[in-house]
Amino acid sequence: MSSYVVGFPRIGEKRELKFALEKFWSGKESFDTVTQVASQLKKRHWNYQKEAGVDLISVNDFSLYDNMLDLAVMLGAIPERFRGLENEELYFAMARGNKDAVAMEMTKWFNTNYHYIVPELTLNDTYKLNATKLINEYKEAKEQGINAKINIIGPITFLALSKRVDRGDTFELLSKILPIYEELLSEIAKLDEKVVIQIDEPYFVKDLEAKELSLIKPTYDKLASVSENLKILVATYFEHSNEANKILVKTPITGLILDFIHGIDNTESLEAIAQSGKKLIAGVVDGRNIWINDILKSVDLLEDIAKVVDKDKLCTGTSCSLLHTPFTLEYEEKLDANVKSWLSYAKEKLQEVEIIETIFRDGKDALNEAQKDILENNIEANKTRKTADIIHDKAVQDRVNSNFAKEREDKFEDRIEVQHKTFNYPTLPTTTIGSFPQTPEVRKARREFKKGEISKEEYENAMKKYIDDCVAFQEEADIDVLVHGEPERNDMVEYFGEQLKGFAFSQNGWVQSYGSRCVKPPVIYGDVSRPKAMTVDWITYAQSKTDRVMKGMLTGPVTILNWSFVRDDIERSDVSKQIALAIADEVSDLQDAGIKMIQVDEAAFKEGYPLRESKIATYEEWAVRDFKICVAPAKADTQIHTHMCYSEFNDIIRTIEAMDADVISIETARSGNELLKIFAKIGYKQEVGPGVYDIHSPRVPSKEEIVEQINKLLEVLPAKQLWINPDCGLKTRKWEEVKPSLINMVEAVKEVRSKL
Repeated sequence: MSSYVVGFPRIGEKRELKFALEKFWSGKESFDTVTQVASQLKKRHWNYQKEAGVDLISVNDFSLYDNMLDLAVMLGAIPERFRGLENEELYFAMARGNKDAVAMEMTKWFNTNYHYIVPELTLNDTYKLNATKLINEYKEAKEQGINAKINIIGPITFLALSKRVDRGDTFELLSKILPIYEELLSEIAKLDEKVVIQIDEPYFVKDLEAKELSLIKPTYDKLASVSENLKILVATYFEHSNEANKILVKTPITGLILDFIHGIDNTESLEAIAQSGKKLIAGVVDGRNIWINDILKSVDLLEDIAKVVDKDKLCTGTSCSLLHTPFTLEYEEKLDANVKSWLSYAKEKLQEVEIIETIFRDGKDALNEAQKDILENNIEANKTRKTADIIHDKAVQDRVNSNFAKEREDKFEDRIEVQHKTFNYPTLPTTTIGSFPQTPEVRKARREFKKGEISKEEYENAMKKYIDDCVAFQEEADIDVLVHGEPERNDMVEYFGEQLKGFAFSQNGWVQSYGSRCVKPPVIYGDVSRPKAMTVDWITYAQSKTDRVMKGMLTGPVTILNWSFVRDDIERSDVSKQIALAIADEVSDLQDAGIKMIQVDEAAFKEGYPLRESKIATYEEWAVRDFKICVAPAKADTQIHTHMCYSEFNDIIRTIEAMDADVISIETARSGNELLKIFAKIGYKQEVGPGVYDIHSPRVPSKEEIVEQINKLLEVLPAKQLWINPDCGLKTRKWEEVKPSLINMVEAVKEVRSKL
């Protein structure tokens, strides 16, 4: 074992799995088509890695929706409402819901933009192994001549990221779950004389309590003793895992896989690893970002590690799964040549791993001619990136260092009185989060305009027709505060990045966000500024079509940062401040144009949080600073809204309060009123719009369901503090789902209002 890749993307370099799934869900294709596409993709991805020289190639990192969901199904952790279903009907009902049952909760995978399905557990559960998918995939790989390793999520991480629906401690279930894992490993041991198993325990990079740390040794003593046929490697990533590392080396596992990009403090564990004689796979190629590796610098890092850990026990690897990066640069034909030379996607990272490993092991002379060319280009690209004119903008740097408005002048208590007089909205005002369905017609018009196949006038007329229809429907449904529907926007970050200096965009840089949902993050390569207004024309046009209040819709600086691939040559906080000043210019222009309600979405605020407590205060300080900077131009009679996705707010509620938005909308539909209780507990003063129905599921909620949900909210916060809205944007839904859902929402509000 020398070169090592933790995991590989699965959606397909042309999003083949996405399209197959969506055709199946819409009834246009059978499930057989999905399985055929999945089989083709697995083989292709295995061979990419094999051809690149990767020694051990993952199986079971592939999923039709999510690996945590796969594991829940494999362990038999099926919530009661889905029992009686089987196979793909069961699997996708758990992920997406069906006409009879809401989907399982979904939340972010640590501090990434990937979402996982949250397993639901109770003390009364009985678990039963179903390892058919995993076993078949391993056999399939072996038939293809693949030297396979098996990836599974570890039991401690599985329990830590699950939720007890009976409100208990998930770790109480370890004694039930662990025997299923042992049974699984016993089955795997029958597959071959030697099987390598990568057990992912990313939860170990958190600040673990003593009770949690105490679970590690007995767990891995058992798992690593199931069979002599098994070689168990425990993987952690996204941070250091020093506390866990020092326990793991005292168990019979074969080795550790550690992140030395985002967890450089893992160097503190090297002595303990060396003394244990365990193998170490050192993640020195970044699995989360798209910048080229500094190959020679990585070799130097490995040499430093090898001063402590025996070189024969050391392997070159990725810092985490390449799931978080796009597939390949091969289809990028329009990127600026300089910018492209600084990038590396998943397939290119395979080459980097192999070249680093070869130089580390045998020196530069051992490289073949193609590898020598790659190394030479790598050295040159890293040099040019430091000095390129397109990166550095003195005007931006001077503005960041100058005196500018850093927050709003008026206190919330004073502002909200002015705003209530200005807008005169009713009790339990209704609105939506911003986006409406992106129809095939809208996408076609946008695509044709980009290709030059229709004129600007034709394109704008198509968008205005959509806005007209969107405004008319909202008025007809009697929604109080309207939005223009965002037909002109491809993505809430990409749209803004395309109009800001310092951003580049790929043609095919897709990464999986959840299920079939893919995003194409912008690339922030240089200093950021706003050449001209980005949204004013569209929002003012929409406002001209109605007498009701029209919300302006912007994406906040921290979300733009967290949902982009960010330059790594300056601090993230400095990039964020540059973006905040650009958004502040847009807030000012909207306000001057008569738009007095402006939503600045910070959907990704929570996911940017460091995983270690010691680093959180610094992040919160600059993240709050930059939200305040971007809304600082807003006067007292301009109401600032924000929106946050999939967040557990208990630990950040004071930070949200410090952001000082007038109204915050949040996703609570899959969690009842639990998330809301913390707002009441701390005496949160600002207004709150908890989501009353789940937009990630295709089902249409009834009026009665929404009435029940609103009444639950009223148990926690008073009506005067509540807004009523869906829990997220409606972009991914269809009009035939959106219209009845919003009509039911408004009718539910009217019924509740009549009884207040």
